Amino acid sequence: MDEFIKQLDPNLDYISHEIKDGKCYITVTSNRKEVTCPFCGWPSSRIHSTYNRTFQDLPIQGNKVFIIIRNRKFFCDNSDCNHTTFAERFDFISYKAKKTRRLEDEIVRLSINCSSITASKILKENVVDIGKSTVCNLLKKRNTGN
Repeated sequence: MDEFIKQLDPNLDYISHEIKDGKCYITVTSNRKEVTCPFCGWPSSRIHSTYNRTFQDLPIQGNKVFIIIRNRKFFCDNSDCNHTTFAERFDFISYKAKKTRRLEDEIVRLSINCSSITASKILKENVVDIGKSTVCNLLKKRNTGN
C-alpha cells in the first residue's frame, strides 16, 4: 500500500487502511522535515499542530477511496510575513479541496458528454460520492480556467 501512496506523493508515508462498506479509508502522514510557507516562501520546520484532513481519490478494486492525512500546521518565522502559521500543502490536491486533482480529472472526463444528473448517478455507483451540483461546478471551473 505504501507504493500506491508514494505514487500520489513521494513525501507521504502509509500508516494504515480499513475497508468498510465498499469504502477504503487510508491513513497517511507526511515525511517532510521542512515545508515552505505558501504566503512568503520562507522555510519552516517548527510544527504548530496536526489535524486530520479527509479527501477522496480514485477507487481501488471497486472500493471508493478516502485518504485521511495527518496534516501539520507550521509556524512561519518570517517577521515580514502576514501569517504566523500555515498548513502543509501538497501538489496532488488543491487548497481546501475534498477530491484529488486526478479524481477531479476523471469526474470531468466522465461527465463531459452527459447531464450532471446522469454523471452523478454513474459516478456514485463505483467511483466517488458526488452530487450533480459538484459535477457542474467542476465543469464550470475547467471551462473558465479558475
